Amino acid sequence: MTGLSLAPQGRRVPPVRPEYERTVATTGPIGDVARPLSLWERIGNITALRRFAVLAAVALLWQIAATWQNNPLMFPTFTATVAALWEAVWRENLLSMAWVSLSVLLKGYAIAVVLAILLTSFAVSTRVGNDVLSTLTSMFNPLPAIALLPIAMLWFGLGAVSLTFVLVHAVLWPLALNTHAGFTSVSETLRMAGRNYGLSGIRYVVAMLIPAAFPAILTGLKVGWAFAWRTLIAAELVFGVSSGKGGLGWFIFQNRNELYIDKVFAGLVTVILIGLVVENVVFRWIEAHTVRKWGMVR
Repeated sequence: MTGLSLAPQGRRVPPVRPEYERTVATTGPIGDVARPLSLWERIGNITALRRFAVLAAVALLWQIAATWQNNPLMFPTFTATVAALWEAVWRENLLSMAWVSLSVLLKGYAIAVVLAILLTSFAVSTRVGNDVLSTLTSMFNPLPAIALLPIAMLWFGLGAVSLTFVLVHAVLWPLALNTHAGFTSVSETLRMAGRNYGLSGIRYVVAMLIPAAFPAILTGLKVGWAFAWRTLIAAELVFGVSSGKGGLGWFIFQNRNELYIDKVFAGLVTVILIGLVVENVVFRWIEAHTVRKWGMVR
């Protein structure tokens, strides 16, 4: 017996199964679907406050260590450094010195960005360009930019051009490597989509490769900015005054010779503060309006 009954015409019909109705048992209170956050949880979700807490902890440790050592000539306290920074801003034109350094840095950084884009575009367009980029980066990327300063001084003399030359060298190669790595990581699906739309040459690079590889390019921009800052300060420590005006490196060097160690630390803090502003304001704004808006990073 298969459980099927035969109709009068000889056709099989499915069996009629009994129906049951079950009542829902009481499960008790389920609770809030979305629990309201406590005050500390809301505060902890603010990125700026978390990072400010890190800075405050570093400043507190600095103050405790300097007070315990009790040697202002070697390691001034945080409060003494803040006082020296305030005095340098209002009496020694520290802000104008910072702008001298920033103006040279921005010029070299912009030139390096343009050269890196052109070199990388040539590398992804032709096989010869790929060989050129691989060879040049293998040669010059391990070479410290500050090592080229004596040659730059011989070629371009004592001026901002020499500083710009070493800055371009410091930024160009890491940015080109990151950009090329981003270009080569673009999926074949996106590449074929770009070609189907008729993109080729520089239009293919600008409209397809750069947006798809922008997370790697942004990382290269950050790394290049850090390299540029370090190279510039080191070059100014050796180079001194550029075009009759001293930068942050010269401010640090001059106060070190006069044993104003609190002002030396004030100059270092100025470099750090500018780096924090660029990283957490400029680059974060670019990231928020590009790769995060596009859903390319978490």
